[in-house]
Amino acid sequence: MPRPLKISRRGALKTLFCASAALALNLRPQKLNAASFAEDDAHLLVIGDFGSGGNAQAAVARAMQKYVADHQVETQGMLLLGDNFYGKVAGGVKSTRWDSGFESMYPATAFPGPCWAVLGNHDYHDTTDGEKNQLEYARRPEGTRWTMPSKWYRLEFPKDNPTVTFLSLDSNLPSVSGGIVAGKKTRSSLTTEEEAEQLAFLKAELAKPRSAFTVVLAHHPIYSNGAHGDTRSLVKSWDGILEEHGVHVYMCGHDHDLQHLELEGRRTSFVVSGGGGARIRPLKSDRKVPYGKDVYGFSHLQVSRQRLIVRHIDANGTQVHAFTKLVDGTVKLEA
Repeated sequence: MPRPLKISRRGALKTLFCASAALALNLRPQKLNAASFAEDDAHLLVIGDFGSGGNAQAAVARAMQKYVADHQVETQGMLLLGDNFYGKVAGGVKSTRWDSGFESMYPATAFPGPCWAVLGNHDYHDTTDGEKNQLEYARRPEGTRWTMPSKWYRLEFPKDNPTVTFLSLDSNLPSVSGGIVAGKKTRSSLTTEEEAEQLAFLKAELAKPRSAFTVVLAHHPIYSNGAHGDTRSLVKSWDGILEEHGVHVYMCGHDHDLQHLELEGRRTSFVVSGGGGARIRPLKSDRKVPYGKDVYGFSHLQVSRQRLIVRHIDANGTQVHAFTKLVDGTVKLEA
């Protein structure tokens, strides 16, 4: 298994110190300078593990609205990293939770543009046919920003002159989310046929021409310092393929925290953004990485043709960590 990537001790300590200080002091969000938001940049907000329907989800949503208003960021959409709904969603596509937990929680007035979603384990397990309902809701005749054309799909972003190829995957492999629970019932997941079909899709899409950056989205982490740790099945099935094709970033949720991992021998940056509203959990691994904290929050993805910036923002609206990824794979940590 890969070891942590060696980043300069001084740079890593400086980043972690600044992040810790910001959390300890509960600083108000600071306006970033104009150069941080170049005119031609595109912006997406990212949340995972948000569908609790509780106070924490609402608090993070309010922080997101305040963040874009404070920094005058016009987003082009949102990326939803799974566990979009916890608990039963009675009524399927007609459930009132679609309004309370999505449409009104993340209003188009604050967050214009599509909301591209992937499926998490709770989306499969908590409601019978929950994954089918989410696919169906995306096709509702009256329209919605909820965007899920299939369980896995490709997105070129922005639509005009794209700079990022997103490959959205379903990480609920039978070996990850399926099987028997306590000898009582079988958990739903992808079928073995779907797993093989998706793997063929991933290999085929990575072999095609792509935009300047490639980002893979899914719910479960490949590598994580969080409560769930590394996902062995995904390490075995996906990790080598991402490395072979030089994928720039893998973004996921599942662990209820915010993380950024750089591993020796891996060009891919691994980002966890699972602080959207479900109960946060302490990190368990002491593997040295640029950032990891059990806090509520979301992420801001800022892209241009030259660089991709990932920012972790906590529920106070404070930037707690950020890094820049260049086309050639170089990683630069921000203070």
